[in-house]
Amino acid sequence: MGVRASIVVCITSFLLGSLFTHWIADSLTLWKSPVTDEHLWTAALYYSILTKAPIELLYVLFAIVALGGTTIFWSFRDGEAGNLMFDGGSIVLYGTTVMMYLYSVIPNVVAKFSSLPQYQIDEPFPRLLRSPTLDLASNHLICSVALTGILILQAGRWWAELSDGDDEPTYFQEKSEGPSTPAEEPIISTTCSDTHALVLLAPSLC
Repeated sequence: MGVRASIVVCITSFLLGSLFTHWIADSLTLWKSPVTDEHLWTAALYYSILTKAPIELLYVLFAIVALGGTTIFWSFRDGEAGNLMFDGGSIVLYGTTVMMYLYSVIPNVVAKFSSLPQYQIDEPFPRLLRSPTLDLASNHLICSVALTGILILQAGRWWAELSDGDDEPTYFQEKSEGPSTPAEEPIISTTCSDTHALVLLAPSLC
């Protein structure tokens, strides 16, 4: 259980770090106001460089993503309450990130930024590229939030399992000790003289 959770956390952290590298472009189009043509050209040039990266890097990224998804599903199939809740939420967030990248980010980058027109930095930014550039920044932000949610869920699962582990020794200790026996009442011993005195006093008490 600990190994699988560690794999999920490591892979999620790696993917989150990979998204943070896009801050070079996304910070100019998402967090700067107003968004100028110079900001848009800088972001577009960054995405254009990504399309020229070796295809092997994309295969490695797909392999890492597949390993992370397989590990979460493997842990989810245990059927425990913690797995169903925390791993179930992690699967939803992980699937959201993967689907957004496969059906929005990658097609957008390949279709729009594979070849940029010749330009000067002071030229107006093409209107057809403006919306895709802004959408990429928004998609990266959504994926980053989703991956951060996975880390929070895995941390919550670890904390819940740790709390359950602290309660188990007390339970088993009580079971091993068994039910408590009532304290024995002290036995009062009487002598023959005391018994004779009680017999003589009995008629007067009546």
